[in-house]
Amino acid sequence: MSPEDLAQRVRSRFPDVVVTRGEVTVVLERDDLLDGLGWLRDEDGVELGFLSSLSATHWPDAEPAFWVDYELRSMTRLHRIRVKVGLPAEDPHVPSVTPMFPTANWHERETFDFFGVVFDGHPELTRILLPDDWEGHPLRKDEPLGGVPTWFHGATVPPIDDRGMA
Repeated sequence: MSPEDLAQRVRSRFPDVVVTRGEVTVVLERDDLLDGLGWLRDEDGVELGFLSSLSATHWPDAEPAFWVDYELRSMTRLHRIRVKVGLPAEDPHVPSVTPMFPTANWHERETFDFFGVVFDGHPELTRILLPDDWEGHPLRKDEPLGGVPTWFHGATVPPIDDRGMA
Protein backbone atom coordinates (compact mmCIF):
# COMPACT_ATOMS: atom_id res chain seq x y z
CA MET A 1 0.00 0.00 0.00
CA SER A 2 1.45 3.38 -0.97
CA PRO A 3 1.59 6.24 1.53
CA GLU A 4 -1.19 8.01 -0.36
CA ASP A 5 -3.38 4.87 -0.24
CA LEU A 6 -2.70 4.44 3.48
CA ALA A 7 -3.54 8.10 4.11
CA GLN A 8 -6.81 7.74 2.21
CA ARG A 9 -7.71 4.63 4.21
CA VAL A 10 -6.90 6.31 7.53
CA ARG A 11 -8.62 9.56 6.50
CA SER A 12 -11.91 7.67 6.43
CA ARG A 13 -11.64 7.50 10.23
CA PHE A 14 -9.41 10.49 11.11
CA PRO A 15 -9.76 13.76 9.21
CA ASP A 16 -6.38 15.29 10.12
CA VAL A 17 -4.02 13.23 7.93
CA VAL A 18 -1.17 14.57 5.81
CA VAL A 19 1.38 12.99 3.49
CA THR A 20 4.72 14.75 3.27
CA ARG A 21 7.87 13.33 1.69
CA GLY A 22 6.19 9.95 1.42
CA GLU A 23 5.36 9.79 5.15
CA VAL A 24 1.86 9.67 6.60
CA THR A 25 1.08 11.66 9.74
CA VAL A 26 -2.15 11.62 11.72
CA VAL A 27 -2.91 14.24 14.37
CA LEU A 28 -5.15 13.07 17.21
CA GLU A 29 -6.57 14.77 20.27
CA ARG A 30 -5.31 13.48 23.62
CA ASP A 31 -8.74 12.05 24.52
CA ASP A 32 -8.88 10.13 21.23
CA LEU A 33 -5.37 8.64 21.46
CA LEU A 34 -6.12 5.18 22.86
CA ASP A 35 -9.13 4.58 20.61
CA GLY A 36 -7.22 5.88 17.60
CA LEU A 37 -4.17 3.72 18.21
CA GLY A 38 -6.42 0.72 18.83
CA TRP A 39 -8.12 1.27 15.48
CA LEU A 40 -4.79 1.69 13.66
CA ARG A 41 -3.52 -1.53 15.26
CA ASP A 42 -6.64 -3.68 14.71
CA GLU A 43 -8.21 -2.42 11.47
CA ASP A 44 -8.01 -4.94 8.61
CA GLY A 45 -5.65 -3.70 5.94
CA VAL A 46 -4.04 -1.14 8.25
CA GLU A 47 -2.66 -3.44 10.97
CA LEU A 48 -0.07 -1.11 12.51
CA GLY A 49 0.78 -3.50 15.33
CA PHE A 50 4.32 -2.42 16.25
CA LEU A 51 5.25 0.78 18.06
CA SER A 52 8.83 1.36 16.94
CA SER A 53 9.40 4.75 18.53
CA LEU A 54 7.87 7.34 20.80
CA SER A 55 9.31 10.76 21.55
CA ALA A 56 8.36 14.38 22.01
CA THR A 57 9.24 17.89 20.93
CA HIS A 58 8.97 21.06 22.99
CA TRP A 59 7.93 24.42 21.57
CA PRO A 60 7.77 26.75 24.62
CA ASP A 61 6.38 29.74 22.69
CA ALA A 62 3.69 27.77 20.83
CA GLU A 63 0.36 26.22 21.73
CA PRO A 64 0.42 23.29 22.08
CA ALA A 65 3.83 23.46 23.73
CA PHE A 66 4.52 19.72 23.47
CA TRP A 67 4.00 17.24 20.66
CA VAL A 68 4.22 13.53 21.45
CA ASP A 69 5.06 11.43 18.38
CA TYR A 70 4.24 7.74 18.00
CA GLU A 71 5.86 5.83 15.12
CA LEU A 72 3.81 2.76 14.16
CA ARG A 73 4.78 0.03 11.70
CA SER A 74 2.94 -2.83 10.11
CA MET A 75 5.12 -5.89 9.95
CA THR A 76 2.57 -7.71 7.77
CA ARG A 77 1.63 -4.83 5.42
CA LEU A 78 5.08 -3.18 5.38
CA HIS A 79 3.90 0.39 5.87
CA ARG A 80 4.24 2.95 8.64
CA ILE A 81 2.54 5.98 10.09
CA ARG A 82 3.29 8.74 12.56
CA VAL A 83 0.66 9.75 15.13
CA LYS A 84 1.03 13.13 16.84
CA VAL A 85 -0.73 14.45 19.95
CA GLY A 86 -0.39 18.06 21.10
CA LEU A 87 -0.25 18.87 24.81
CA PRO A 88 -0.51 22.22 26.58
CA ALA A 89 2.44 23.46 28.66
CA GLU A 90 0.36 23.61 31.84
CA ASP A 91 -0.92 20.03 31.49
CA PRO A 92 1.61 17.78 29.71
CA HIS A 93 -0.28 14.55 30.43
CA VAL A 94 -1.23 11.80 27.98
CA PRO A 95 -2.48 8.25 28.56
CA SER A 96 0.16 5.54 28.63
CA VAL A 97 0.03 3.18 25.66
CA THR A 98 2.22 0.56 27.37
CA PRO A 99 -0.70 -1.88 27.88
CA MET A 100 -1.43 -1.68 24.13
CA PHE A 101 2.19 -1.60 22.91
CA PRO A 102 4.67 -3.07 25.43
CA THR A 103 7.58 -1.43 23.59
CA ALA A 104 6.24 1.93 24.81
CA ASN A 105 7.39 1.18 28.37
CA TRP A 106 10.98 2.35 27.91
CA HIS A 107 10.10 5.08 25.39
CA GLU A 108 7.54 6.66 27.72
CA ARG A 109 10.02 6.63 30.61
CA GLU A 110 12.70 8.25 28.44
CA THR A 111 10.27 10.93 27.23
CA PHE A 112 9.18 11.60 30.82
CA ASP A 113 12.83 11.81 31.89
CA PHE A 114 13.93 14.24 29.18
CA PHE A 115 10.77 16.27 28.48
CA GLY A 116 8.61 15.93 31.62
CA VAL A 117 5.61 14.56 29.72
CA VAL A 118 3.55 12.47 32.15
CA PHE A 119 2.12 9.18 30.82
CA ASP A 120 -0.93 8.51 33.00
CA GLY A 121 -1.31 4.84 33.89
CA HIS A 122 2.29 3.88 33.14
CA PRO A 123 3.33 0.88 35.30
CA GLU A 124 6.57 2.53 36.56
CA LEU A 125 7.00 6.12 35.40
CA THR A 126 10.41 6.93 36.88
CA ARG A 127 13.59 8.39 35.49
CA ILE A 128 15.45 5.93 33.30
CA LEU A 129 18.65 7.65 32.15
CA LEU A 130 19.20 10.59 34.52
CA PRO A 131 19.85 10.30 38.26
CA ASP A 132 16.73 10.20 40.43
CA ASP A 133 17.64 13.54 42.06
CA TRP A 134 18.13 15.37 38.71
CA GLU A 135 16.13 18.59 38.58
CA GLY A 136 14.40 19.57 35.38
CA HIS A 137 14.08 17.99 31.96
CA PRO A 138 17.14 18.60 29.76
CA LEU A 139 15.50 18.34 26.30
CA ARG A 140 13.01 21.10 26.98
CA LYS A 141 14.01 24.15 25.00
CA ASP A 142 13.71 26.38 28.06
CA GLU A 143 16.39 24.40 29.97
CA PRO A 144 19.85 25.99 30.21
CA LEU A 145 22.45 24.68 27.78
CA GLY A 146 25.37 22.76 29.18
CA GLY A 147 23.78 21.46 32.36
CA VAL A 148 26.61 20.73 34.79
CA PRO A 149 30.26 21.85 35.03
CA THR A 150 32.71 19.39 33.45
CA TRP A 151 36.27 18.59 34.59
CA PHE A 152 38.77 17.85 31.83
CA HIS A 153 42.42 17.14 32.66
CA GLY A 154 42.32 19.44 35.68
CA ALA A 155 40.52 22.29 33.90
CA THR A 156 36.89 23.20 34.51
CA VAL A 157 34.58 23.75 31.55
CA PRO A 158 31.48 25.61 32.81
CA PRO A 159 28.03 25.13 31.30
CA ILE A 160 27.55 27.00 28.02
CA ASP A 161 25.09 29.48 29.54
CA ASP A 162 27.71 30.46 32.18
CA ARG A 163 30.56 31.17 29.76
CA GLY A 164 31.43 34.80 29.17
CA MET A 165 31.52 36.14 25.64
CA ALA A 166 35.12 36.83 24.54
